[in-house]
Amino acid sequence: MSATAVWTREQVASKILAGDLLVVYHDILLRIPAKWLEKHPGGALSILHFVGRDASDEIDSYHPDDVLKLIRRYSIGKVAVPWAPLVPPVASGWLRTDSDAWFNEASSFRKGPTEILLVAKRPDSLDAPTRDVLEPPPSTLSLEDQARHSAAYKQLHQRVRDAGLYDTRYITGYGPEFVRYSLLSAISAYAYWHGWFLTSALSLGLFWQQLTFFAHDLGHVSVTHNWAMDRILGTLIADWIGGLSIGWWVDNHNVHHLVTNHPTHDPDIEHLPFFAITTAFFDSLWSSYYKRTLYFDRFSKWFVQVQHRLFYIVLGLARFNLYANSYPYLIRKTFDQKRVRGAYWAWALEVAGIVFFWSWYGRVVANCDSWQTALGYFVISHIAASPVHVQIVLSHFSMSTEDLGPTESFPDRQLRTTTDVVCPDWLGWVHGGLQLQVTHHLFPRLPRHNLKAASVLVKEFAQEQGLEYREFGFVDGNQDVIGVLRGVADQVKIMQKVADAEIKEAVEKIGASRDTQ
Repeated sequence: MSATAVWTREQVASKILAGDLLVVYHDILLRIPAKWLEKHPGGALSILHFVGRDASDEIDSYHPDDVLKLIRRYSIGKVAVPWAPLVPPVASGWLRTDSDAWFNEASSFRKGPTEILLVAKRPDSLDAPTRDVLEPPPSTLSLEDQARHSAAYKQLHQRVRDAGLYDTRYITGYGPEFVRYSLLSAISAYAYWHGWFLTSALSLGLFWQQLTFFAHDLGHVSVTHNWAMDRILGTLIADWIGGLSIGWWVDNHNVHHLVTNHPTHDPDIEHLPFFAITTAFFDSLWSSYYKRTLYFDRFSKWFVQVQHRLFYIVLGLARFNLYANSYPYLIRKTFDQKRVRGAYWAWALEVAGIVFFWSWYGRVVANCDSWQTALGYFVISHIAASPVHVQIVLSHFSMSTEDLGPTESFPDRQLRTTTDVVCPDWLGWVHGGLQLQVTHHLFPRLPRHNLKAASVLVKEFAQEQGLEYREFGFVDGNQDVIGVLRGVADQVKIMQKVADAEIKEAVEKIGASRDTQ
């Protein structure tokens, strides 16, 4: 077919079943080369989740103008818009192998009117997806309404560009932050030099906490807007100073942004055995990101029953979970010939950074005056860096985890699954400006210091389109999250009581049967 030919929905579906990666971008159809998946800076899943769908808003929000021009070279034709979406094969557990064959990594089931979830692969799985697999459940949303919201979002995005909000504020934005970084690191070094080890540990932890926001910006390529430069700076901050993999974080975080709060696909809400923010996790879901089953076993049931009580304790130790995800990621890349999307130097710089981190930090801990002080230094420095984890989960844990299907537009999904944390302007630095998560999710490349100005435009957009822009105070947000966790915990207790009652009834029936014999 020519590059100007109009493709039908059935033709697109047929090509997808044959293994093509077809994505709709505005009114053109893109064929993404399979070899680009592992080279894509945003990760393979960022593309796979939009096969057969209109990804115009997601592509525009994630890529600078020079990259958008290159994207069009993958055009193979036109499509009629608004596009009636198909279900991406990965959403039903289907992937292509290196030998260009279909592989069923998990089995899908439909829960509710539109929700598709994944569980461990069943023995009777097919060898390849069928046409029915690509057909979404009947949507509760109007395709026309979603197209209208998407069109309005495109206009909003242009207003953001015209307002100059993609321009990084190096002096007025990052200037005060670098003063804080310098002050906290200086206090930590000064206190350590004078033997005030626990004060040093506290300052170091707060230093890490503040640097997290800078590393976050670099991961989104929103500082210099040059991928290589931001990745180098991000590696120096995250790996060399913080001991965490910026490569893993970017890979994880991009998926979170694109499939926010989806129980099967968003790694940022997949925290079994410690947390379950929806009863959907009771089905032992398969994680398409972690490539494993999130078992809701006896251990998970015990933890989830008390998750609202352990919430702050677990998040206080969340940095250890970041280590546990970072290092296996780098190890896997050691044996990956493609080496971090084709950038060998990025992988090597990260590995060197992790070695450097544990060299200097290990020596800092080891040189404390006693093993008890060393242990205290280690624990306090990690706990002091944890407030950022509390802040981030507040913006999502209490929000909808329902899958409304591929018909839902990008702005609708982000506004439904994300909320802001309201705080006074003078306290915004504690949250790093990321309390404005709604605007950040709509414009992930937007420099963090411009989120407040952009949020004014976003609120106008939401009001005009009849969409809800959610926000709550820090205290109310904590209460809402604890309420969600308690609600799920109560469901586990109810399930346990029902199970115990059924067992008791069965035993009594057996006993009664024996008595009558």
